[in-house]
Amino acid sequence: MSPGLPSSTGLTPSSLPADAIEVGRILDAWGVKGWVKILPHSTDPEALFSAKSWFLQAPDAKFRPGFSLFSGTVSISVEESKNHSGSVVAKFSGLDDRNAAEALRGVRIFLPRSSFPAASQDEYYWVDLIGLNVVNREGVDLGCVRDLMATGPHSVLCVEYTAVQEDGASVKAERMIPFVSAYVDAVDIAGKRITVDWQPDY
Repeated sequence: MSPGLPSSTGLTPSSLPADAIEVGRILDAWGVKGWVKILPHSTDPEALFSAKSWFLQAPDAKFRPGFSLFSGTVSISVEESKNHSGSVVAKFSGLDDRNAAEALRGVRIFLPRSSFPAASQDEYYWVDLIGLNVVNREGVDLGCVRDLMATGPHSVLCVEYTAVQEDGASVKAERMIPFVSAYVDAVDIAGKRITVDWQPDY
């Protein structure tokens, strides 16, 4: 696969599942025994901890140009993954030294949505919130969830909407709504709607 990674590393050519979600990327090697440090895309990396194998794709070219370790999608078995000092670290089967771990720096991690553990009551995976329409108690359309942002104790909904300028031109704008019970009345995943106590001019 590459001069820098022996064939025993356990990388297996694979197909990306139809319901695959990008859940993080490998930041760098961690320690000298083949562990890697992960940057998860969610404040709750429980899906990473529960999955016994991960699907990997090459890094974004802007993050790591010239990557040639593998192309397409590969899968790898996970021996262990855990929290460590606010980060996620993982050990893969067949990856036993720092050089092999460093070769995976920047690699993108995917998991099938169907493999995620069930969320607790009143808890949601970020991926399930993105794309939902946001309306307030009066039924005013506030836009669509484009992203979420972690701000320490809670997450914030990044809601994209269309604003009309003074000259009549329409432009994309964004409003930030704290994802806390004080402002969020209801989340209807099936109905693709979030109802909030929020006004357009906040």
